Amino acid sequence: MTSLALYIHWPFCASKCPYCDFNSHVRNQIDIDAWRHAYIKELQRHYDLVGKRRISSIFFGGGTPSLMPPTLVQDILNEVSTWWSIDPTIEITLEANPNSVEVNNFRALAAAGINRVSIGIQSLRQDDLTFLGRLHSVEEGIHAIETAQQCFKRISFDLIYARPHQALDAWQAELSQALAFGTEHLSLYQLTIEPGTAFATRHARGDFVLPDEDLAADLYNLTTDLTLSHGLRGYEISNYAQPGCESHHNLAYWRYQDYAGIGPGAHGRLTLNGIGHATKQYRAPETWLRQVVEEGNGFDELSQLSAQEQASEMLLMGLRLTHPFDLNRLPCPIDQVLDMNGIERLVKANLITYDGNKLQVSPHGRLCLNEVLRIIRRPS
Repeated sequence: MTSLALYIHWPFCASKCPYCDFNSHVRNQIDIDAWRHAYIKELQRHYDLVGKRRISSIFFGGGTPSLMPPTLVQDILNEVSTWWSIDPTIEITLEANPNSVEVNNFRALAAAGINRVSIGIQSLRQDDLTFLGRLHSVEEGIHAIETAQQCFKRISFDLIYARPHQALDAWQAELSQALAFGTEHLSLYQLTIEPGTAFATRHARGDFVLPDEDLAADLYNLTTDLTLSHGLRGYEISNYAQPGCESHHNLAYWRYQDYAGIGPGAHGRLTLNGIGHATKQYRAPETWLRQVVEEGNGFDELSQLSAQEQASEMLLMGLRLTHPFDLNRLPCPIDQVLDMNGIERLVKANLITYDGNKLQVSPHGRLCLNEVLRIIRRPS
């Protein structure tokens, strides 16, 4: 039976972080019963669309899904098991913030069926938490990690580095502190300025300066070396895990496997009758809710993908992984999606390796991954 990863988007947050460009919204009141009904209805609609599948992973993202009542999480999981078979080794992840109210729900969320939690710590330095607009303290972050270790089988947490004025020795000390918790997985992201965010406005007017390219590269190399020395291998550009503890759900994205996206703004990639399709749900929470209730589904788009489009997306996702990308997986000839002149240039520059069957971004190339991807892709 074909596997399917399932993403559930909860769009609400207690506040909007200044660096965040995700589909997250602050609302004073949320009608939980209405949202429960909508999620269940959308799951039923997806079953009608994809038919029998084996659910390999479920990911509650946001937004801040740890703000969801545990009973709502349980109702959604129960509905999933009503329609589909569940892989015995299923990974069910929920993103969580370290605020005390949400941490108090950890045991109830574990009882509801969550077996992996991803905590948005972002920094172990109070000044930087304030700069990043986070509402929790360092102490609350540490308490969240320790509580999660008591409640869940698998734990990951996020840190943002390459922050303004961050020196190598400071990041080494902070990352060493993070690694000392002994979690199986870490997501470590360099701070980037996303258009339309509060940080984009502040950065443009010179309120702060990010590390230059040389320091950013040194910070990245330090991150790779230090995590590896603690048994966490970098398996994707920003993700590090003990062997066998990689995020199953995110690997479904990066390996270009089928996944369904449910909730405001959620995207999906589904094989329907042997043909690849892209799905997108309405982005605004109230619009999505109304569409599901009145029209029976939250789809803003459901469109067929050409072989070239699928191949291009495969490359964009697959080359984020440190494992070589198997070009034989592409659904069309490689010269329809790859610029062979660009490939030759990047091989000579030691930014990629290429043997005709496998393509891999080198450690040096990962420092400029976006540029590498731009050069090797054939213009559509």
